[in-house]
Amino acid sequence: MKPVRREKRNVAILVTSQALFIIAMVTVMTLSGVVGQQLSTDPGLATLPIAMMMLGTVVSTLPASLYMKRVGRRRGFITGASLGGVGGGLVSFAGIATGSFWLFCAGNLLLGLYQGFAMYYRFAAVDVASPAFRSRAISFVLAGGVVAAFLGPWNASAAKELIAGVPSGGPYLVIATLALLAIGMLSQLRVPPSGEPLPGERSRSMAAIAVQRSFRVAVLAGAVGYTVMTLVMTATPLAMRAQGFEMGQVAFIMQWHVLGMFAPSFITGSLIARFGVDRILLTGAALLAGSAAVAVMGLSIAHFWISLVLLGIGWNFLFVGGSALLSSVHNEAERGKVQGINDLVIFSLVAIGALLAGQLLHRLGWEALNLAMLPLALLVTLATLWFRWSTARQPAGTSSSPTES
Repeated sequence: MKPVRREKRNVAILVTSQALFIIAMVTVMTLSGVVGQQLSTDPGLATLPIAMMMLGTVVSTLPASLYMKRVGRRRGFITGASLGGVGGGLVSFAGIATGSFWLFCAGNLLLGLYQGFAMYYRFAAVDVASPAFRSRAISFVLAGGVVAAFLGPWNASAAKELIAGVPSGGPYLVIATLALLAIGMLSQLRVPPSGEPLPGERSRSMAAIAVQRSFRVAVLAGAVGYTVMTLVMTATPLAMRAQGFEMGQVAFIMQWHVLGMFAPSFITGSLIARFGVDRILLTGAALLAGSAAVAVMGLSIAHFWISLVLLGIGWNFLFVGGSALLSSVHNEAERGKVQGINDLVIFSLVAIGALLAGQLLHRLGWEALNLAMLPLALLVTLATLWFRWSTARQPAGTSSSPTES
C-alpha cells in the first residue's frame, strides 16, 4: 500500500474510533449525573459517577501510555475498548438494573479506563502522519466528535427506554455495542515504523523536558480547558433540570455543546499553521471567559445554548493547541512518558472538577459556578503571553523545540 494511502486509511480508522468513543463519553456526561441523582440519596453525590469515570482515566492514562509503548498502539487501543468500553457499558447497565449506585459508579470507572486509552487516538494521529500533516491529523481525529455531537445526546435521550424495566439502562448497552465495533476498526490500524523510537535515540529525563516553556504552557492549556469544560458540562444537565427543562431540551443543548467542541477541529490545525499556536490558545481562553459571561446573564434556553457552544469552541482551541504544542517538545523515545504525564495531569484535575461540579452547583448555584471559571481562563492568558514574550526574546537557534525557536 502506498504511504499516502496508508496514512489516510490509518487516520480514517482513528477518526471513526474517536467518534464511537466520544458517543460513549457524551452519553456519560449527559446522563450519568441524572442517573446518579436518581440512585443516590445525597444530591451532592449526583456527579460522583462522572467523577469516577475521570478517576478511571487518571489511574489508567500513564500505564496506558507505557503499555502502548511496549505492545504498540493497536493492541493498547483494543485492550482499552474491550475492558473499558464493553466492560464499562455492561457493568453500568447492571448497576441501573439492580438499583445499585456503587455498581453504577464502578461501571463508570471502567468507562474511564476506555477514555484513558482512547485519549491517545490524537497522538496516534501524529505517529501515522507525515510531519506536514500532523497538526491537521490531530484536528481530523478530534473532528470525529462531530458525529458524536448528535448521536451521544440522542443516545442518552432516545435509548433510555430501550430495555423495558430498566429505565436509562439502554444507552449503556449501546456504549458496549459501539465499543465492539471500535475493536473491529482498530484491528485494522497499522502504525508505521516512523512512529516508533529510533535505535539509540536518547531519552531525556522528565525534569529536563518539563523545564521547557512549551511543555508547561501545553499542559496548562490542556488542563484548564478540559477541567473548565468538564466541570461546567457536568453541571449543565443538573442545572437545566432544576430549571424545569425536559431531557430532550438538555440533549439539544449538549448536542450543540459537543458540536462546538469538535466541529472547529476541521480548521483548528490550519488556524494553528497560519496564525501560530499562541494566538489559538489566547482565543480559546477568551472564549471560556465569554461562556461564563453569557451564563450569568440569564437562565433561558438561549443563554444555555450560547454559553455551552462558546465553552465547546474554547475547549477545542485549548486542547488541540495544547496537543500540537506538546508534540513539539519530545522525540519518539520520550513520547510515552511525556504524553502519559500530560494526560495524567489533565485528567487528575478533570476528575476533581467532575467531583466538585455537583457540590459547587448545589452550594453556589449556576451563576457563581461559572464566575469561578474566570480566574482559570485568565491564568492561561497570562501564561501564553509570557510564552510569547519569552520566545520572542530568545535568540534564534538556541531552542530545543521548533515551537520555541
